[in-house]
Amino acid sequence: MSVAELSNVTFGYGDQPVVEDVSMTVDEGAFLGLVGPNGSGKTTLLELLVGLRRPDSGSVRLLGQPAHRFADGERLGYVAQDATAAGGEMPVTVREAVRMGRYPRRLFRRFRDTDRDAIASALDRVGIADLADRRVGKLSGGQRQRVFIARALAAEADLLALDEPTVGVDADSREAFYNLLHELNDEGLTVVLIEHDIGVVTTHATEIACLNRELFFHGDPETFVETDALADAYGTDQGVLQHGH
Repeated sequence: MSVAELSNVTFGYGDQPVVEDVSMTVDEGAFLGLVGPNGSGKTTLLELLVGLRRPDSGSVRLLGQPAHRFADGERLGYVAQDATAAGGEMPVTVREAVRMGRYPRRLFRRFRDTDRDAIASALDRVGIADLADRRVGKLSGGQRQRVFIARALAAEADLLALDEPTVGVDADSREAFYNLLHELNDEGLTVVLIEHDIGVVTTHATEIACLNRELFFHGDPETFVETDALADAYGTDQGVLQHGH
């Protein structure tokens, strides 16, 4: 079963295409790493995938719906670029931030025990239950990452989409973050991730999509490191440093 389907998708700003004729499918349970040089269209492609932008041509379907008309907000957890840094300005507690993940499910009704249980479970699952009453702005970057993941878990999302969530986060927190993503993916959560460290992506993701306006590769990490897709996309000789963890 597919979570997202992109068919011949093209999108540009003005007359300059940023994403051109991209077709790919994200299957349920995948951990997809999206890589490419700066300005290659990765963020734009992710925004198209989650329905924040509508393609100029082609089509995008998200969880069975046209992505630009996607209405089941609780099924999608999306963490935008620089969200971790912006989280430092949030004047709410960790519990209140995670509670926001339940809003699409409750609509106009009061919070119930099921909502409170989902929030408590999400906080515990990502290891920040002891921080529930702390202000988000007082947390480290790695802790704020976990708040956003917990919010998606509280919503019981089917897809978690992350745009360079580890920028500015220390190495230990980054490793713990990827271990958490691994665990969640093993439990069935579909993950789509933009990450600038290609070695990290090839170590942790189950699939790689390599983009520079066009899609140069989409497949498993082992095949990716054996092809010329990286050099073709970056326009130079590139090697992949495999991380030993």
